Order: sequence, then C-alpha cells, then structure tokens
Amino acid sequence: MSSPHIDNPEVTFHPDHSGGTGKIWKIFWVLSFLTIIELALGYFLYAKNGELGYVAVLSTKCAIAILTLAKAYYIVSVFMHLGDEIRNFIMTIVVPLVLFVWFIIAFLADGNSWKNLRNTNAGSTSNQIEQVHTEGTENK
Repeated sequence: MSSPHIDNPEVTFHPDHSGGTGKIWKIFWVLSFLTIIELALGYFLYAKNGELGYVAVLSTKCAIAILTLAKAYYIVSVFMHLGDEIRNFIMTIVVPLVLFVWFIIAFLADGNSWKNLRNTNAGSTSNQIEQVHTEGTENK
C-alpha cells in the first residue's frame, strides 16, 4: 500500500511578488510624464487658438501623435507582455494593426475625395459656376 505521509505527490511553488513594485512605479511615472506633456501641448494649442501659424500647429499635433504612439507602445510592451515575446509573435499582432490603421486612413481620404467630387458633379461644375459668376460681376 502507499505511505501514509504522502497524500499528494504534487510539488507547489509560491511565486515571489516582492520585486514587482519598483517596475510598476517606473511604468507609472513614465506614463504620467508622457501624459502630462501631451496635456500641456494640447492646452498650449487651445490657449493659442488662431495665433499660431499652420506649421506650428501641425508640428505640435505631430508631437502629440508621436507621444501617444510612444505611450501605446510602452503599454503594449509592458502590460500585454509583448516586450518579452519572440519577434514572429510580435509581428503577428503588429502588422495587422498597422494595416488596419492604414485602411482607416485610406477610407477617410477616399471618403473626403468622394465628398468633394459629389459636390462639384465630378469636378465639372465648379469651373462653369466660377466663370459665370465672375463674368456676371464684372459687367455690373
């Protein structure tokens, strides 16, 4: 028969949770810093509404977009544990995401061009209206 001292031959290990708080605080401060910079740039654009040139507004919006992408990368890398995975698995997730974002941009551009063409009858009426309108105002 079996020994009376061995009820379950399974060996159990308890995980050590003591070393994770420093990494969590580092992540917290990095994400907080990026968020504060994004908010400061957004409030700067709001406060200077109409006073800045096109290039300044566009560069500020690009900086906000870059900071947002950096934050998204950091969140995906740490919280979804993709930073510890092999390259092929990361590409399996990232490539469809990039294609999805590209599809959204392409559909928005196509929709905008369709809206512009629809309003001008495929580009044929805008020139005729401008010529008639300018000829009529010059005679007066």
